Amino acid sequence: MASGAKHILLIDNDEAVCQMVEAILLDQAYTVSAFTRSVDAMTGFGPGKYDLVITDIKMPVISGLDVLQKVKQLDPALPVIMITAHATVDLSLQALRKGAYDMLTKPFEPEELLSRLRNALRQTELIKENRELREELAAWQGSIVGNSPHLLNLLETARKVAIRDIPVLISGESGTGKELVARAIRHFSKRKNGKFVAINCGAIPEALLESELFGHRKGAFTGADRDHKGLVETADGGTLFLDEVGTLPLNVQKTLLRFLQEQEFYRVGDTTPIKVDVRVLSATNVNLQNAVQNGSFREDLFYRLNVVQLRLPPLRERQSDLPLLVAHFVKEQNKRFETQVKGFSREAIEAMMDYDWPGNIRQLSNVVQAAMAIDSSDYIGLEVVAQLIDLPEKQPLADHSANESDYATALARFESDYLNRLLSSTGGNIEEVAHQSGMNVATVYRKIKKYGLR
Repeated sequence: MASGAKHILLIDNDEAVCQMVEAILLDQAYTVSAFTRSVDAMTGFGPGKYDLVITDIKMPVISGLDVLQKVKQLDPALPVIMITAHATVDLSLQALRKGAYDMLTKPFEPEELLSRLRNALRQTELIKENRELREELAAWQGSIVGNSPHLLNLLETARKVAIRDIPVLISGESGTGKELVARAIRHFSKRKNGKFVAINCGAIPEALLESELFGHRKGAFTGADRDHKGLVETADGGTLFLDEVGTLPLNVQKTLLRFLQEQEFYRVGDTTPIKVDVRVLSATNVNLQNAVQNGSFREDLFYRLNVVQLRLPPLRERQSDLPLLVAHFVKEQNKRFETQVKGFSREAIEAMMDYDWPGNIRQLSNVVQAAMAIDSSDYIGLEVVAQLIDLPEKQPLADHSANESDYATALARFESDYLNRLLSSTGGNIEEVAHQSGMNVATVYRKIKKYGLR
């Protein structure tokens, strides 16, 4: 990254800290505007003036949280790193909820500051690079919405592999938007103008699946009263999307493997091969490597499909995108039903961000749609959301009476206990917990609140 073009706004009422941080940044060829008074820093502030803001939290007149709020009002995409000598869980959560990119506790090492800064600037670059992609996708029915680092990295990779005519395996839980990503890959490929043919492999009866994919000749089986062209042939010159590919029976997997190897196939009941030019994209909500190990999925087919794998994160791993997704779905519903709902209340959004969303984006879309059907107020409140999703009371997960056979519960208990031990061993040092666990600081704070840890 060429840091010379990056302009950093630095605010800290401790003159010594301000000078030290300014020197660190100047040494890396950043342009720095440093202020010890937040009032002066905010005078003349406007969108596009800075590439990143570093601000102390506790300052007179205009606090760091007030600075953060003002920055997000005027330049929502501008990353803000908060620094403080008095970090608490509540204060940090408040800052992160208001849109802070990261938190840094004084004293800190120069490289730690620079690492956080580079990560923030990189995320901003990814947002800009993917803006065009999201604008083009918005023309479709639905769009890929969000600015979380994982999603932006995935979109960047998707656009790169789109231009290479290779198989891509898209993995992720149900409702995360796998087909939408497949359509994005096709949209940015040389097959953009070709057909996009999708099949849910798990929705077709096993007896009909091979015929549905590869077609059949008249008389091939009882009821085959005419020739039938399969989806592979229909997709010639375009893209074939195999959703829930992990559900394919082994006999169909064998036929699919031969097709991928030769780009030719036989209709059921025929002896004449048919050549086609098709790119295959596939998706799964199960772990195909486990399926290979237990013998339900062919290893050779797995490697044919898995030239590049894109993992779509579940909504609970990209909760920072939830307000953007809610706003997107509200806009969609307003347009569809000619309503004028402005959004959801702050309390409702916070409650939704604390929810795990097992049905992911599809469930969120349904909840927004249902809420707007129930209530047409300017801002839909928490009481409406509470009717649609289970919002349990915040409780520590130390109660071992829960059902041990429930994998999700067991995993949550492990994570809670693991974080609790780290908090104890580090004396509650959040940044050290983040370092040892491999999480970022924002995720650690969110999980502390989720599990009721202190």
